[in-house]
Amino acid sequence: MSQVSSQDHKIECFKAYDIRGKVPSQLNEVIAFRIGIAIARYLNASAVVVGYDIRPTSPQLVEALSRGIAHQGAEVIDIGFCGTEEIYFATNDLHTDGGIMVTASHNPSDYNGMKIVGREAKPISMDSGLAEIKQLAENLTEKQSAGELVTTKKNIREDYLNKVLSFVDTTQLEALKILVNAGNGCAGPVIDAMEDLLPFEFHKINHPPDGSFPNGIPNPLLPENRSVTAKAVVELGADLGIAWDGDFDRCFFFDENGQFIDNYYLIGMISKVLVDSDVGGKIIHDPRLIWNTQQEVHSYDGQPIQSKAGHSFIKERMREHAAVYGGEMSGHHYFRDFYFSDSGMIPWLLVTQIMSKASQPLSSLTSERMQQYPISGEINVKVNNPVELLERIKEQYLEQSVSIDDLDGYSFDLSSWRFNLRMSNTEPLVRLNVESRADRELLMKKTDEILDFIEKFK
Repeated sequence: MSQVSSQDHKIECFKAYDIRGKVPSQLNEVIAFRIGIAIARYLNASAVVVGYDIRPTSPQLVEALSRGIAHQGAEVIDIGFCGTEEIYFATNDLHTDGGIMVTASHNPSDYNGMKIVGREAKPISMDSGLAEIKQLAENLTEKQSAGELVTTKKNIREDYLNKVLSFVDTTQLEALKILVNAGNGCAGPVIDAMEDLLPFEFHKINHPPDGSFPNGIPNPLLPENRSVTAKAVVELGADLGIAWDGDFDRCFFFDENGQFIDNYYLIGMISKVLVDSDVGGKIIHDPRLIWNTQQEVHSYDGQPIQSKAGHSFIKERMREHAAVYGGEMSGHHYFRDFYFSDSGMIPWLLVTQIMSKASQPLSSLTSERMQQYPISGEINVKVNNPVELLERIKEQYLEQSVSIDDLDGYSFDLSSWRFNLRMSNTEPLVRLNVESRADRELLMKKTDEILDFIEKFK
């Protein structure tokens, strides 16, 4: 892997929530080494967990990162090839000062990055330490030595599986036929390890880990990436389809008809399981779509609490309120009893438990909610001036609105329909979500109306 000059200290791969960039121009071994020193120094760490995904550049980057951590005098606990949530688990289970996952999640194969947490798997983002780590890394002049790297190898997979499976009663699960699509990412080996512990009949596509992603970048949130899973579910006659992103911290659902089930409709469903065992439990949700979640959570005496979107904000709110669960429509699901962290394995296990207990297919469990609260799905639009657009859209809908919320972008409540428009943290685009009360025709009409307005700013 080629390296930039050690004299060039500017580092461009730091983002709002993590580190992510093209290899080797934006992220390479020199930079990884500096980042390792900076993280260990910032955390005042005596021990740090590291792990990595299947990308071809991950082993070299994790070695350089580990050399940086060791250079600072901290123990490196290497759990090897894993998913991001296994880093969250190991950081807590091994009581380390931090954890680092080398991954670029759903980015193309020529990218790589790092997701960083501190003690108790608390996220480290730009507003909670990442800016300081960046500054430290840019100011460093230390160079890697060629000496032996000493790390502690640790296999945590069995303990991690025990933790994840503790969220369900495996004896109550029906023998469902499940189509799983790992996207050639990190999820495949975990499913293989679970297989003998569950009554399910797994059918696997795009299963072997392969960092070249021969079947496309694993990001099932994109509509164009859903058809392969949907088709396989129907052809197999499966009861359920599940697909993951590259580091499996997000999972996505398909019912027995191959219909993609938006995570919005699963948040309320999963909430019920957790509130049933924690009466009056608090549920954190993001502001993009809210009506279905709020109505469901209230119906079983839970307390819905709104948070700005993004894992660092959701996790902070969950800790603040000791919330039992948090869900984002992006596919992230957070659990108090999983260290307030997100998991791509616990949600689908809970859904199979719900299906087993109800003896109903997923389509029956979601169809009524989808009819009551139809949604546009998230629409991303590139615009020249997103700040001006948001202010103009506020002016446009101010008088019509019952209320306006500026927690994350602008959310407009227009009684029979509502929408949220927010800026991307990383790109010059806006993200639009529209929902209505049991009126799909109105939903489509108003979505087109807003898109026509946005068109003026492209």
